[in-house]
Amino acid sequence: MIRRPARALQALATLGLAALLAGCDTIGYYAQSIGGHFGVMAEARPLPDAIAAAQEAKDTRLAQRLALAGSIRDFASHELKLPDNGSYRRYANLHRQYAVWSVFATSELSMELHKWCFLVVGCISYRGYYAQSDADSYAEGLRKKGLEPYVAGIPAYSTLGYFDDPLLNTFVYLPGGELARLIFHELAHQVVYVRNDTTFNESFATAVETAGVERWLALAASPDARASYRQYDMRRQQFRAMLLDTRDRLDALYRSPVPDEVKRAGKAEIFAGLRARYAQLKEAWGGYSGYDRWFERPLTNAQLAAVATYQQWVPAFTVLLAQSGGDWTAFYAAARRIGDLPRDERDAALRQLAPPASGGDVQTAGESGATVGAAMGAVRAGGAPDTPSAPAEAGPVTGTKP
Repeated sequence: MIRRPARALQALATLGLAALLAGCDTIGYYAQSIGGHFGVMAEARPLPDAIAAAQEAKDTRLAQRLALAGSIRDFASHELKLPDNGSYRRYANLHRQYAVWSVFATSELSMELHKWCFLVVGCISYRGYYAQSDADSYAEGLRKKGLEPYVAGIPAYSTLGYFDDPLLNTFVYLPGGELARLIFHELAHQVVYVRNDTTFNESFATAVETAGVERWLALAASPDARASYRQYDMRRQQFRAMLLDTRDRLDALYRSPVPDEVKRAGKAEIFAGLRARYAQLKEAWGGYSGYDRWFERPLTNAQLAAVATYQQWVPAFTVLLAQSGGDWTAFYAAARRIGDLPRDERDAALRQLAPPASGGDVQTAGESGATVGAAMGAVRAGGAPDTPSAPAEAGPVTGTKP
């Protein structure tokens, strides 16, 4: 087995060679990715030291959150058999609201995500940036080329085990269940990863996080934490169902034989309907505003296409976990065997376990989720694009809320 530091150096050496052969744009992108990632790593300190520093500064709340994150991290390895390594055993305060910003794009009348290809991770459906201005600038370039971009702030990313990913101020204040969900999801990407198949990767990690957080809630969470998560998750599921329904309606419209002018008019009507439906949903939630940021900019196809990536094969992996008798190690081995199959056979095996919930195949070429992180040339988006903002009670994070 290659030791993890050696794997990281090997990957960086590969990227160094690639940079020599690449154009200026690619070199610049790799440079900001590598520099940004090492900037994150430079801020990280061991969890015991971070907790001691928070206590010394009389920041009791941060100390408690870090201690909770540490216990969740131990639970992940002991109970879910996720990798027992240095990931999420250090803490970094980035002094900003998001870890990275990811750019997604589609054409005007399509739900198919645009792809970019990188070494190590393969072809993915976004580009990640450590500065929002860089992401916005790149998105503007795509817009001038006739594409429809979407820039999403991302609280966390994964390097797939090439580096020890730290806990960050951008997500450590999430409610307990959400924090557990995110850590389980990110660690799952270190267990199974298939190049060029985002939907497989994200569905697998989503299945792990879903079953894992249920186990954590049952065995380690307080009654208040369980109740809080149930409400949080109910809202997310309702919001997600609304988005996926909208995505399916748009996809059906774009695939229909009607003229483009009719499609554009229908698209505007569907997006207006989505805003109205959200207003009704928000009212039913008593004014909960966790998803307001989703509607702060004009809606795009890319927003909806990215969300769908996380869901297609979750029922199949859930069945596979049940068939494994709840044995996590056996489940991971079975998932790897499926992942090793050629693409058509892989999809057929998953379809046999559980057919997709929505009609047709969801976009599978992109990576709105798991990829090797910045140093590998692509930033991994750490929560699904329909993840809500932290609730108001999450409190300040270096002057902002995550």
